[in-house]
Amino acid sequence: MPPRPGPIQHEQGSCDMLNVSNSASAAQPVLVLRLTVRTSQPCPYTETLRDHGLNLVECFTLESAYQAVENGCRVGLLIISQDSELDHLDKIEPFVSNNRISWVGLIAQELISMPRMREFIAEHLFNFITLPADLDHIALTLRHAWGMAFMRDLKRDASPAPAPDNNDLVMVGRTPQMQQLFSQLYKVARTDASVLISGPSGTGKELAALSIHRQSARRDAPFVAVNCGAIAPQLFQSELFGYEKGAFTGASQRKIGRIEAAQGGTLFLDEIGDMPFDMQVNLLRFLQEKTIERVGGNDSIEIDVRVIAATHIDLAEAVRQGRFREDLYYRINVVCIDMPPLADRGQDIEDIAKHYFSQFAGMHNRSLRGFSKAAMNAMLSHSWPGNVRELVNRVQRATVMAEGRFIQPEDLGLDRSNDQSQLMSLEDARAAAERMMIRRALSQSRNQISRAASLLGVSRVTLYRLIEKYNIRPDSVTPGHAPFMAAARPDMEVHK
Repeated sequence: MPPRPGPIQHEQGSCDMLNVSNSASAAQPVLVLRLTVRTSQPCPYTETLRDHGLNLVECFTLESAYQAVENGCRVGLLIISQDSELDHLDKIEPFVSNNRISWVGLIAQELISMPRMREFIAEHLFNFITLPADLDHIALTLRHAWGMAFMRDLKRDASPAPAPDNNDLVMVGRTPQMQQLFSQLYKVARTDASVLISGPSGTGKELAALSIHRQSARRDAPFVAVNCGAIAPQLFQSELFGYEKGAFTGASQRKIGRIEAAQGGTLFLDEIGDMPFDMQVNLLRFLQEKTIERVGGNDSIEIDVRVIAATHIDLAEAVRQGRFREDLYYRINVVCIDMPPLADRGQDIEDIAKHYFSQFAGMHNRSLRGFSKAAMNAMLSHSWPGNVRELVNRVQRATVMAEGRFIQPEDLGLDRSNDQSQLMSLEDARAAAERMMIRRALSQSRNQISRAASLLGVSRVTLYRLIEKYNIRPDSVTPGHAPFMAAARPDMEVHK
């Protein structure tokens, strides 16, 4: 056993560490993070490691550990020697995940078999050594860890990542809802029928329209998207149909409208429910006649385009309220496709997150390896009111903000406890259902045990056992009768 160390000191002595660069410092500090509550309890390894030429900075609080990182520590030694210290892992996980630090764990042998410890090691540690450990082995591992941290710093300072591929516009999904959607998109792509895509905002309606276009015979012609909610009402006519030179003040030259620009291809009218009512009749005329006239012009121009519209509102209800033309509604709604909300797509959440992680990590943070288990649980538990758009934005944010090798819930802007607060085990769900049904049966039977047991299809003995198991108290007692538990079981205490 190494000699017992003296008082904790933040020494600044020099050491002969792995020489990976002529500019590398010869005294790289090693952050020693301990989870013990008693700060005066010495570690039997620290003084001996100092004798091996290591510059140790011991920290007992996260505040001092963060300061050590700011002061240049790039290697960490995490000491976990008792099972009680596992309770602190959630607290330190965001700090340990900082990818500016290469962590080496000194971990008690009996803790390695614990699932939480294994998960933590796999996600956050460069290497680990079981206790008791050989001091030479620890020193060598720490030097290797510093070498990896040094190389990672060089990589971070290298040339920036290439720009993203804007053509990477794909729909990701393996769930039955998405497989059904893909089948529908494939079928309508083989025709020129008008399509109405409905669904909440952020579900990927434009991607669905683009998928139809790419699988159709028009794939080599333009795909022109128009956001009907983003065009000022007074500009709608000229934006869609174009105008001739001199048509109005400021029209110094001819402008081709969006419809004409899509000639031979696909015109996507997003949020068509926001189109001004007086413009709807002009669109209807185009859909019927397949011709347009530019503003200020007299010539009819034949247009061959396929029209796909999308909306997040109920257009049928808008028709009933007089906000949308009924004849236009039936013209664009030849085939209707509903986009499923992300919260109903289960496994797709993980697949989409990983897809966009691979895209954004290359742009913002190449040292990231993926999502932690806590981050994935938080995403699977989130309600996703913004659907796929929200998920993509959160993943991009995380790749920018994350400091660890694995993205944490905090990087996504999600609560780490979401997975625990919104989900219950099957055992808990079964118990909750039993309690509810027992209370309901007792209420309907006016607390008569025999009748309640008959309603539930169990024996009186089984019902007594369940009442005692769940500590169920009678809400009311039939007038003139003793409480059912006291009447049936004189030896049982009645809860009041």
